[in-house]
Amino acid sequence: MKTKILRYVVILLVVPVLSGCWLLAAGGAGAYGGYKAKEEGYGVQNPITKDKKEKTEDQKK
Repeated sequence: MKTKILRYVVILLVVPVLSGCWLLAAGGAGAYGGYKAKEEGYGVQNPITKDKKEKTEDQKK
């Protein structure tokens, strides 16, 4: 009986540790992909940011 309970406890403790490792690995892979894309000249743009020309035209109205 004790061995069966011990198995469940070990499984309950190991699963969160493994899920954290996978999350960390996925984050590292995404960061590396972003770094390599930046080297190739790709970048990100904020969709909310407006050009300066648009701001001055809106202010004139």
